[in-house]
Amino acid sequence: MDQGFRIVTGEVSRLVIDRVDKRNALTRGMWEALPGLLEPLAADPAVKVLVVSGAGPTFSAGADISELVAGADPNDPMAEIRAANLRAQAALREFPKPTLAVIRGHCIGGGLEIAVNCDFRFAAHGSTFGVTPARIGVVYPPAAIKVLLDLVGPVTTKYLLFSGELLSAGQAELKGLVDRVVAADDLDVDVDAFAAKLVARSQLTIRSAKETVNSLLAGDEASADEAAYKRYQETISSGELTEGVRAFTEKRTPRFGWN
Repeated sequence: MDQGFRIVTGEVSRLVIDRVDKRNALTRGMWEALPGLLEPLAADPAVKVLVVSGAGPTFSAGADISELVAGADPNDPMAEIRAANLRAQAALREFPKPTLAVIRGHCIGGGLEIAVNCDFRFAAHGSTFGVTPARIGVVYPPAAIKVLLDLVGPVTTKYLLFSGELLSAGQAELKGLVDRVVAADDLDVDVDAFAAKLVARSQLTIRSAKETVNSLLAGDEASADEAAYKRYQETISSGELTEGVRAFTEKRTPRFGWN
């Protein structure tokens, strides 16, 4: 375990938030460690999917409140933890492979920041979601709000930030905060099946799609066009497209080789 996280590597790698005794509350050290933990997984061609979960019954209860005003500058005591938090969110958001948050129990504040920076969120019935800065007087930085805004729109973003209320898994699904809600006993099976489906698909297609979505969300349409065309050429030069078409014609499972 490294700074409150546990990693299991494989085609479907797993990043586990592991501070069970603190309901997986996220410390400054954990935010600082996260980009470095993600970097080798991003570079490893054997890793196809990253699943993010919490140890025990809770995904994460949020930031470790004891650290929020512990910074050295009395005029900005959150400076260091805010910077580490935003770097960690960006590293997870820009992770080049599919990411899937698996949520049980509370997914609050910093825990929700982890979840919404993943590509997908699967949740168990009984889990709860919220952003609670208005309860303690924290001002969220625009970069963190934008991720939520892009995902659920302005009304739900304001509802969550203004009220600090918690949403049930069903409510979160209706608002687009969660992609799938299943019985707790079925969650791991459902996640494993979806991850296996992603592993079987063209990793080149997935990589290009994720790059394009991220570029468009950043308002960089010109870069998105250029990068997507290069990826298209790569599907031809690598034989990825040829294999996909041949497999479809021959009614067999494709054997994609790009990674």
